Formats: sequence, C-alpha cells, structure tokens
Amino acid sequence: MSQTLSPPSPAAPAAAGGPAHRDRRTPSGRGWIAAFFLLPALVLLGALVVYPIVWSVVRSLFGPDGFTDFVGLSNYTGVFTDHQTLVALKNNAIWVVVAPVAATGLGLIFAVLTERIRWGTAFKLVVFMPMAISMLAAGIIFRLVYDQDPDKGVANAVVTGVHDTFFKASAYPGAHPRVAGPGSSLAGPAGGPYTGKSISPGDGPAALALVGVQPTTLTDARQAAAPHACPTGAVCGTVWLDFQPGGGGTPGEIDKGEKALAGVRIEAVRDGRVVATATAAEDGTFTLPADRVGTSPLRMRLPATNFVAQYAGVNWLGPTLVTWSIIGAYVWMWTGFAMVLIAAGLAGIPRELLEAARVDGAKEWQVFRRITVPLLAPVLGVVLVTLVINVLKIFDLVYVIAPGASQQDANVLALQLYLASFGGGNDQGTGSALAVLLLALVAPAMFLNIKRFRTEKSR
Repeated sequence: MSQTLSPPSPAAPAAAGGPAHRDRRTPSGRGWIAAFFLLPALVLLGALVVYPIVWSVVRSLFGPDGFTDFVGLSNYTGVFTDHQTLVALKNNAIWVVVAPVAATGLGLIFAVLTERIRWGTAFKLVVFMPMAISMLAAGIIFRLVYDQDPDKGVANAVVTGVHDTFFKASAYPGAHPRVAGPGSSLAGPAGGPYTGKSISPGDGPAALALVGVQPTTLTDARQAAAPHACPTGAVCGTVWLDFQPGGGGTPGEIDKGEKALAGVRIEAVRDGRVVATATAAEDGTFTLPADRVGTSPLRMRLPATNFVAQYAGVNWLGPTLVTWSIIGAYVWMWTGFAMVLIAAGLAGIPRELLEAARVDGAKEWQVFRRITVPLLAPVLGVVLVTLVINVLKIFDLVYVIAPGASQQDANVLALQLYLASFGGGNDQGTGSALAVLLLALVAPAMFLNIKRFRTEKSR
C-alpha cells in the first residue's frame, strides 16, 4: 500500500528548531523605569557637584561685597600676583612632584618585598593601618612627632640621641664670666673661649669665676675650694660659680655656699699656643705641672667646648622644613594604599614569565626592572594619578601640622582658599577664583584616570 508524502508545512522548522527570529522589541516603559532609578543620583550630583561648580565660577567674577560688586577677571589676576598664593602654588608643585612618587615608590618596594617574607600579610597590615586614621588625627599625631622638645617629639628624640652619641654637650651651657667689675678675671666672646689675665708661675692661685650656670646643673656639686698646696713652679687655681644663694659674698672670691664647676677643661696658653691642659676636680681645683708651663708668663683659657649648649634637634616645623615634614606625614599615611593596589597587580603577573627570566640567567634586579615594573605599569599609573589628584586637594595635614609661625611657608591652594574665604580674608570672590583654579588643575588628572579606566575595561 503506497503512502503519499506531503511537503512539510512552513511551520515545521519553527517547531523543530525554535522560532525563526527572536523578538528584539524593548518592552514599553523600560526607559522611563531606568530614568526613575537614575533620578536620585542625578539630583544629588546636580546639588552637590554641578551647582557648587557653577556657583563658584559665577561668584569668582564678583568682589568681596557679593553679587553687587562685579569685578570680572580681577580676582584671577589678583590670584597670580598675590605673594601668599604664589607660595601656595610653589608648594603644590612640590607636593605633586614628591609625594605621589615617594608613596608609589615605597608601595612598590614593600609590595615586592612582602612576597618573599613569611610574615608578609602582617607587614602589609601594619603599613596599611595608617589609612584607617583620619587626616585630622594623623595631623595631631605628627604635630607631636615633630615637636621641638626632644622629651615630647619622637623625631627630635631620635636625632638628639644619635647626635649626643658622637658629640657630647657641655655640663655648663650658657656659663660666662662677669661682664665687668670686680671678679671679672676672664673675658671673651659669648659662648667662649674665655681668657684670663697674664700670670706667672708662682703668682698664686688663678681665680676663674663664672656666672650664668643653671641651678639644676649644680644639684650635686660640692663647695668650691682654694688649691691646698701648689707645687713649686706649677700653676694652680679654682673654677667655680661666683654666686652665693640668697645674695651677698664678694665677687672674685670663693665664699661659703658657692659651688665648684667640676670637669671644666683649662688650657695654659703662651704666644697663642697651648702648653698645658688640666681638668677641674670635684672641688673645682686644678693644677698645671711646672715642667709644662715653664717660667714665663702665660694666660689661663677656658675653651668654648666647656659651654656648648645641649643640642636641641631639628626644627622640623620651621620655615625651611615644614613642607617636607608634612609630606613625610602624608607618605606615611598613603604608602599602604599604594602597596595594596600594587600587590593586587603583582598577584596577576604570570609567574611563568618571572621563572623563565630567572632560568635564562636574569638576576633579581633585572627581573624587577625589565619584567615586573613594565607589567605593573598600568597599576602604577592608576596609583600615581590617584595620588596626584589627592595631593592637589591637600588641606587637613597642612592646616593641623603647620604652626601659626610657619603656616604661610607651608601654604597650599586648598588652605589659601580657606584662608581667603573664611579664615580672616572674608573675600569669597578670591576664594571662588582659587576654587576654580584648583578645579582646573585637578580636572586633567581626573580625566586621565577616567580614560585609563575605560581603556582597561575595553580590553
């Protein structure tokens, strides 16, 4: 029995293989729903970003009295002729060149080294920890770190400790002879050396009287005494504080209650040459032997090393170093940020490349310079540009760390903006011009970062 085969119906392929084409129509109202959800973000951006920018640009065209005082571009020309603003621009340039490079460089070094140590994670945690501290708190911390007093400032405590290891300070800083009158047997410039009158061996004891010694220095000092028995031909004498507690006494003479200056170095000088030296004993007495002093007249001299003041350390917050000191605080805070991002990029580098280079005989420095750094170039660029944007807006650390006496020496644009508008200048026209200038400086770096993000995303 024969069977007639009918041609397949046009609907058969659709039933066997699915629909011939998919419906690409967008459901009605999808665009309005997206706009509805974007509207809150757009409103916030408009209120917090667009409106302040527009208002600042408009306000920069008016003077201190508000919108009734139109001055055009005078505020901008004034910005580039004002000394304080020029100092701020110079300091911002230093910040942009030094701080991001230092933080990124240290972050790169730490990220590479922590891969090779056992406690690398703990080290990263310690380095990153300053990021958890606010700028205000970090500023207060480093204001104490940089304190001039070594008993308070850690930086100067370290510096003075190292200095005093090699250069000992005198026990009697500031001591000096009487300016004039009785008892002024010594003379010389402030700080020494102090030279006495000409004497000959056998003339009697040399009285080397000083004043100006701090009372706390002589807490355990003994009573000054005259030399007991001076050998024939020798020169003897006493070095003491010619001051009697409570007043009284005779200048130039050893009175009861006057303290000995033990440890003072004494030199016998003849014709400008030191012929003998001695050190004052506990009771202030000293003896220069006869075989050294000879028989002709000479002078007693107290060298300046007896009166060297205690080393006070470095003036970290003075006009010369204040900007560099604040940059150090910034690097301390942001090195951890750079290290974490670079470490993430380092983890994505194929280890086969590094091992192949080592097998080919490359040393570790060559591997680092020719393979690791080039492969990390995109990450390093992102970190560097991000930090550049950040330092252009730096304000908190400078405002908190820099003392009033050197604040103008550490001035930056953001701080100058605040000072011009609210910190006593009361000129919001100039402040707005500074804000527009700061925006113009930040915008190129910001656009560069956005372009880099889009390039990375498209790969």
